[in-house]
Amino acid sequence: MNDPVEILLVDDNPSDAELTLHVLSRHFADRITDGIKVVHDGAEALDFIFCTGAYAGRDPHNPPKMLLLDLKLPKVDGLEVLRRAKADPRTSAIPIVVFSSSWEDRDLQQARELGAHSYVVKPVDFGQFVEAVRAALAIADAIADAGANATAP
Repeated sequence: MNDPVEILLVDDNPSDAELTLHVLSRHFADRITDGIKVVHDGAEALDFIFCTGAYAGRDPHNPPKMLLLDLKLPKVDGLEVLRRAKADPRTSAIPIVVFSSSWEDRDLQQARELGAHSYVVKPVDFGQFVEAVRAALAIADAIADAGANATAP
């Protein structure tokens, strides 16, 4: 259960999750070496992120490098997952790309205020999605490099 995860994909729609996995494997196979974990509700996402519940055995020092987060989730909605992830110093630097079927300005504004890196509306414009993931991966890589440089002798 301590295998590194590069991307945490949080989506309750199996078809959307499968399509996202296809896009990631097609466009980012060379950049995603540690794997993708898919969870289907906000409560499971929080358990994974904070190593609680079913994920209590995960190493809290090995968070995902990026989150792909749907907003309309069962149990705990995506905005609450975003709020908690960005409020905690252990996870606040993780780039989060929100992708949702919501076109509401309120959702977009709230996601940005809470610290989302990007907001992509479903059905996904593939070019926009690929660019949002590419930019978020670049941020994740820069954060990882900064952490490696800080611990280097």
